[in-house]
Amino acid sequence: MTVARVVWNQIQSSDHRLMRRVNRWPAPRWFRAFMVLATRMGDGWLWYATGIAVLVWGGHSRFAAIGSAGLAALAGIGIFVLLKRVSRRKRPCELEPHCWASILPPDQFSFPSGHTITAFAITMTLGSFYPDFQLGLLLIAVSIAASRIMLGMHFLSDVLAGSVIGISLGYLFLYFFA
Repeated sequence: MTVARVVWNQIQSSDHRLMRRVNRWPAPRWFRAFMVLATRMGDGWLWYATGIAVLVWGGHSRFAAIGSAGLAALAGIGIFVLLKRVSRRKRPCELEPHCWASILPPDQFSFPSGHTITAFAITMTLGSFYPDFQLGLLLIAVSIAASRIMLGMHFLSDVLAGSVIGISLGYLFLYFFA
């Protein structure tokens, strides 16, 4: 067995253990509502509204901020669509029923988390242009990422990979626009 296979088996084993714990946890109602809200924030409407707000009130750097965030998000979408087609990893909600979440997944495959890629790509770019908002954006991105695990849409490794990809894209496009 190759080292890569051993590492992948360990990652999957850890992912499945966490999935079973999360899927069987009868979370309090307020937590469930927060997780659904967080995942819905990652559906796109929040980022469009944020983009409009930056265009209206973003000052002299608004076009650079929107350009870098928009291109980072678009690149992220292209990457996650490609990686999902290649990986074809089943979602946790397809492998085991969840005790309280019943949200339908936006697509068929799990790896990587597109919600997480987009959230971190936008957070890194806009947070760099507007440092006063960085912490708030980061809390939103982390909430979106956590919600994807808690709602049975993704494994931890899907979200971690999405975070790394999103942060990398954010800084890459920030480099071109800053």
